[in-house]
Amino acid sequence: MKSHEAYRIVGTPRFGGILVISDHASNRVPADIDLGLAHRELLDQHIAVDIGVAGVGRIMAQSAGIAAFQGGVSRLVCDFNREVHAPAVIPIASDGHAIPGNMLDHAAHLARIERFYHPYHAALAALIEAAPPALMLSLHSFTPCLESHPGEPRPWHCGVLYNEDDRAARIALPLLAAEGLVVGDQQPYSGKLLNETMNRHAEADGRPYFGLEIRQDLIRTRKGQAEWAARLARICNEVALRIGE
Repeated sequence: MKSHEAYRIVGTPRFGGILVISDHASNRVPADIDLGLAHRELLDQHIAVDIGVAGVGRIMAQSAGIAAFQGGVSRLVCDFNREVHAPAVIPIASDGHAIPGNMLDHAAHLARIERFYHPYHAALAALIEAAPPALMLSLHSFTPCLESHPGEPRPWHCGVLYNEDDRAARIALPLLAAEGLVVGDQQPYSGKLLNETMNRHAEADGRPYFGLEIRQDLIRTRKGQAEWAARLARICNEVALRIGE
């Protein structure tokens, strides 16, 4: 495993392989950063980390031809899947919770970006250039119900996201549905709106990808992570083969 403060690489990236990218894989907050959270337990919740995706990616990377690129700090420290100039790249609130430690002046904001955001995206770009994958999987997870909308449970087991390039997504959607899953098409989020990492590293160069959101209760445990890792390794290989035809 190769690691940096902003990211870690699990497995060996290979030309023509599959690269699993998880921007929000960690809830780590460096010791010199104080987010000012009201409760330390918030770091274990969805506002701080995509629960389960680190384990799914790590298990997938045990398969030949698959590697994982994972964010190394909490999305509350720096959200790698936002445009660099977007306010939410260093959020001051999330799902109704204030993050007062992120009320930074301009110099501190730029320093946070230079420390985490730019190294993350530079490393990902270099990895893709050195070992171009046949397919990129942008892996995230979503909470069954937002605290800010408690009366609106989300029925999907997973959702497929994409922006303009839907080649891989159109193959993945029926493959996932064939597993007996309730699959959202651009649900619970739309890749038209939340797709910065893939816009930058896939769509910009015409590289095949699809985004996947998995409901967090399905991958909280090691067993659930292993089940989804096996499923996604199989499906991603099928998608990569069909795109290459």
